[in-house]
Amino acid sequence: MGHAHDVIDELRGPTRSLRQAALETWAGFAKLHDAALADGMLPARVKELVAFAIAVVKQCDGSIAYHAKAAAHCGATPDEVTETLSVALLMDGATATVYGPRAWAAHEEFASSVAPAGR
Repeated sequence: MGHAHDVIDELRGPTRSLRQAALETWAGFAKLHDAALADGMLPARVKELVAFAIAVVKQCDGSIAYHAKAAAHCGATPDEVTETLSVALLMDGATATVYGPRAWAAHEEFASSVAPAGR
């Protein structure tokens, strides 16, 4: 496994513990997450790519890992990821030259181990 898998594994325990301590808040977040990323006028794949770009701009390795995994599961192609990360670079500049490559590697890591869903 690679870095993105390690990030998710590292967050699993503390996330589970905090979720149990703040059940109502995390339930609300889960509902928001599911509603925001569900297929609608934009397919879930596109929404995951948007979240992926925001994760790069926000410099959040955890969100990069989770949304790289979800984008791969939704069938995001390397070309789509390239264009998404190009927009993140445009909007964020220099820090995206650090977090963009991390995001690229995370998507490659998950895309190689996931059978993508149909579009």
